[in-house]
Amino acid sequence: MRAMFQESVERLFADAVDAETLRLAETGAWSDSLWAQMEALGLPLAAVSEDLGGIGASWTDLFPVIRACGSSAVPAPLPETLVANALLSACGIAPPESGVTVFAAGDAVSVLRGLPWGRQARWLVLHDTTRGRLGLHDMTGAAVEHDVNVAGEPRDAVILASGSLVSDAAFDGPPDTVRLSGALIRSAQIAGALGRLTEMSAQYANERIQFGRPIGKFQAVQQQLALLATQAAAAGAVAEAAFMQARRTPHFATTASAKAVAGEAAGRGAAIAHAVHGALGFTHEHSLHFLTRRLWAWRTEYGSDARWSERLGRLIADAGEDGLWPFITETLKERPQP
Repeated sequence: MRAMFQESVERLFADAVDAETLRLAETGAWSDSLWAQMEALGLPLAAVSEDLGGIGASWTDLFPVIRACGSSAVPAPLPETLVANALLSACGIAPPESGVTVFAAGDAVSVLRGLPWGRQARWLVLHDTTRGRLGLHDMTGAAVEHDVNVAGEPRDAVILASGSLVSDAAFDGPPDTVRLSGALIRSAQIAGALGRLTEMSAQYANERIQFGRPIGKFQAVQQQLALLATQAAAAGAVAEAAFMQARRTPHFATTASAKAVAGEAAGRGAAIAHAVHGALGFTHEHSLHFLTRRLWAWRTEYGSDARWSERLGRLIADAGEDGLWPFITETLKERPQP
């Protein structure tokens, strides 16, 4: 199933997402065609159990899908919709058959700020941590104040309309499920973007001629490309480990590690890519910024690398000196599928 997903999304994004698509998205344009194609492939409901209308794919199966969303800078909230529908499925709530679904933590009467793609969302999955319930809300009639992150992606402020609740159920997941879920998908998107940055930088270094030879022949540039490839590999490995350990909700230790490593790699990788490309990479006409600006945005969303490192460090410190090795082995132990 994993190979099928990977082949399908890579072919779709290669055909449907190009520089012009991304430039239009930054002006507020929305591609109904792209979303319809993703729905036709069954991607938004892929993590939903079969008895609720989904495919029942594991997060391991879906890692290449979310990674590809990062490498192609896909201007649509497929990762968010995958998570939102999976959370509904975990509570036994049948997800909507179609439409963009996003997720957040809070209550139905407060302002929900920084909501990814709020203006395009048809549905909202809301985790009310004070009541321990997960609700599906209809976004029809919601008041939406437009805002964007540094990459130009929608991060809106939303106030739900009265009577928006469609259904809800008790939810026994951790209180920070929304933050963990967001960190999980952002780590995979960062890994995908870094992989693509590595390809672009290596290609440019072999094409750009300076002092009579490609700049990729200079040892200093080769070293920087090697560092970029190392950052991309590290982010990809730890993100995939987090997806392998995720079940109904993300696994804390591996997800915290993934976001911490990916966030740090995002900053270093973007800097190297711009250094290799030189002045050309800073122009709006070049496509490099579609990835680097997303890396700068994604590394801060759902907790920075510093914040996740601190939380992980405190957890390890609390385990004591005799608890370190058991903590590591327990974290990496294979977890049964539900």
